[in-house]
Amino acid sequence: MQILKPFEPFPDIEYTSEEGLLAVGGSLTEDRLMEAYSKGIFPWYDESQPILWWCPDPRMVLFPQKLKVSKSMKQLLKKEIFKVTYNEAFETVIENCAAIKRKGQLGTWITPEMKAAYTSLHKKGIAQSVEVWQDGKIVGGLYGLWLKHKKVFCGESMFAKVSNASKYGFISLVRKLQEKGVELIDCQVHTDHLESLGAEEISRNEFLEFLK
Repeated sequence: MQILKPFEPFPDIEYTSEEGLLAVGGSLTEDRLMEAYSKGIFPWYDESQPILWWCPDPRMVLFPQKLKVSKSMKQLLKKEIFKVTYNEAFETVIENCAAIKRKGQLGTWITPEMKAAYTSLHKKGIAQSVEVWQDGKIVGGLYGLWLKHKKVFCGESMFAKVSNASKYGFISLVRKLQEKGVELIDCQVHTDHLESLGAEEISRNEFLEFLK
């Protein structure tokens, strides 16, 4: 694990700790973030910590063709119970992702610095958002980075204010990305929620091959 100066390159992945931590410090500039994601590295820390850069092994991913849609979700999608939009309220989505309470988690890792960095990337068309609406109100959503040239979408966070809203948005996004030729969705680390949607763990080396 290496302590980074503001513009120092990331160390080789072989120096990642057993927990997946590669480096500490540096900055959240657009160039630094794009360098990180192109190498399979992402920032994850809270306001009490310096910037922490991760590249875990194994890696949770979803191959779009392996998306699982339950019978109940198929019914909701068929009834169009929610309205889904894209990139219409990025800042609202990231604010809600930061504010939503999560089981076993105190506070949020989506710090003001993180919000500013990803909003900047959104203005360049790299960070993307999905909004889920019901009765004119936003009830769910997610955001991430689209590495278009690599055919990879890097999911960052999602939220739901009503049952199934985030799943509805995620499924809609996966189908849209599949149409655009995306071959892999990076989900970073395992959760039961993502596994229920068809995500799986692969080795870090296998994941990095997709980014080359």
